[in-house]
Amino acid sequence: MPGGVARKVEDLRLVNLTKQFGGTKAVDDLSITSPAGSFFALLGASGCGKTTTLRMVAGLEDPTHGQIFIGDQDVTELRAFQRPVNTVFQSYALFPHLDIFENVAFGLRRRGVKDVDDQVIAILELVELSALARRKPSQLSGGQQQRVAVARALINQPDVLLLDEPLGALDLKLRRQMQIELKRIQSEVGTTFVHVTHDQEEAMTMADTVAVMNAGRIEQMGHPAEVYELPRTIFVANFLGQSNLIQGMKVSTGDVVEVSANGLGFRIPSKRNVAPGQSIVIGVRPEKIMVLDAHDESKLPAGHNRIYGTVTDVSYTGVSTQYLVETPWGQSIIAFEQNSIVGDRCELGDPVVLGWAPEHTFGLDPAEGLNAGLDHAVLELESDTEA
Repeated sequence: MPGGVARKVEDLRLVNLTKQFGGTKAVDDLSITSPAGSFFALLGASGCGKTTTLRMVAGLEDPTHGQIFIGDQDVTELRAFQRPVNTVFQSYALFPHLDIFENVAFGLRRRGVKDVDDQVIAILELVELSALARRKPSQLSGGQQQRVAVARALINQPDVLLLDEPLGALDLKLRRQMQIELKRIQSEVGTTFVHVTHDQEEAMTMADTVAVMNAGRIEQMGHPAEVYELPRTIFVANFLGQSNLIQGMKVSTGDVVEVSANGLGFRIPSKRNVAPGQSIVIGVRPEKIMVLDAHDESKLPAGHNRIYGTVTDVSYTGVSTQYLVETPWGQSIIAFEQNSIVGDRCELGDPVVLGWAPEHTFGLDPAEGLNAGLDHAVLELESDTEA
């Protein structure tokens, strides 16, 4: 750990944590563990309870019920300044009249530490700002100011660093650069990071563990690839990325679940199915789908799931081409195809066959409805566009 920046590594445990405002439960019986030394992301739409959760951990809100542990220490009743945590907010709140060195040194000086130079230099080297130590915040870019805010928090040697939408004020290109930088800093320091965000890419890029939150509860938690590749609820399938969802009925079960939907047959490995009854929603991510001219159907491997339709929209995005295909039953299916061969694209009105491997299919419980998570995803996308 550079310059002894982090005192120790602790996990964060929330046990049956609840926060009620009047008759509304903002956080509803939440129990999660952020492992020691990990980068944990709490992902959800505005109003899902993620920021309220972070504020309770920071000591800025009192829980209605439940406990908060950092390592073996129960910090639930401790005041904010007594807790071994620091928070980085979206607004960096740097002192404009102090240079970068003094901004970072502020916490140490306030605690009466006499010799701060070595610690400040070490942390500025960690965030790669040593050369800018004597500049004022107004002379730095947004990304540089964000790194100063992280350095100022880390120099206080918190057991857990809380990040509340820290990249929200940055433009898209800089935000992506800072995602990589924050992950690098966390890896080098080894402190437990708990990051609250509504940005799916941000959570997927940086986190070791992602918890998708909805209406005060955790919908699903796990490694980003696991949660994305195998969503366990329709909400997660719709909110995290894009999914094609088709309602059907189970025909047979076993190692492979056979499904009938709209006159077609589909196959799903049973381990990728969580639908408890005969009704089922089958799902597939757009990038898993092959798009072929109808007369090229023989190129699809045997056993692949397939749908026939007509191309109604073609969007070239550089890395891939996005197709919208209308099925005979009126549903639109979205597919992404990598642009590996120049000029090899289907056109509007082309009859096509869509195919994908059964192991890329997932089966979900239809009880929550096909649109669960869609409104939240659209709202967050609009908020990002406005920013």
